[in-house]
Amino acid sequence: MTHMLFRDDPYLRDAPARVIAHTVEGGIVLDATVFYPKGGGQPGDSGWLEWDGQRLSIATAVKGEGGHIVLVPSEPLALPPVGAHVVQQLDWDRRHRHMRVHTALHLLSVAVPFGVTGGSISATHGRLDFDMPDAPDDRAALEDRLNAFVEQDARVSDGWITEEELEAAPELVKTMAVKPPRGAGDIRLVRIGEESDWVDLQPCGGTHVARTGEIGALRLGKIEKKGRMNRRIYLHLDS
Repeated sequence: MTHMLFRDDPYLRDAPARVIAHTVEGGIVLDATVFYPKGGGQPGDSGWLEWDGQRLSIATAVKGEGGHIVLVPSEPLALPPVGAHVVQQLDWDRRHRHMRVHTALHLLSVAVPFGVTGGSISATHGRLDFDMPDAPDDRAALEDRLNAFVEQDARVSDGWITEEELEAAPELVKTMAVKPPRGAGDIRLVRIGEESDWVDLQPCGGTHVARTGEIGALRLGKIEKKGRMNRRIYLHLDS
């Protein structure tokens, strides 16, 4: 498996690594990476690889076979050879915005207490789809509650839970469309708030900011009807 440096430290912007494989599609597999692979509604990271005076732009990262993470070049240029030592660098501004939006969507799932049927993240906004018959009654109150969570500057941390422990606490799983993986070992939990006084606690594999205050001001966007029992709510970063 590729060692997930972004899981150890989501604020790590660059790191050395060694190329261990190429894919038939022209992707690059490193032994360890700071690049988050596309998944859970969060886009794959972009950035650069440098080696021997050469530089290669990376468009995205995706999950590959056997637990590998594959870096996808922006252009069909020469790849660093297998065995080469490279320095990987993130497009940090884009990644950090993904972290802010992703954490904000956790807060949205608290403020709107219905099952989540889908979602997506970009560098400027995100959205969640909820299993709910009607739109929220008071947009202003919802936006105020979200920004109150931000101003609380609650700590964001992670831990691990066994599959058996998760089975015994099904209320932790808010996503209806995508369930946490089974058969792959312990499952990561992301907590907003303190252990004895948390705002949110749910399985998640994405990257998040360290405190809710880092998200910045939030603005509620469109609320769309996407079916008889589905409402799509957009949430924007103000800057």
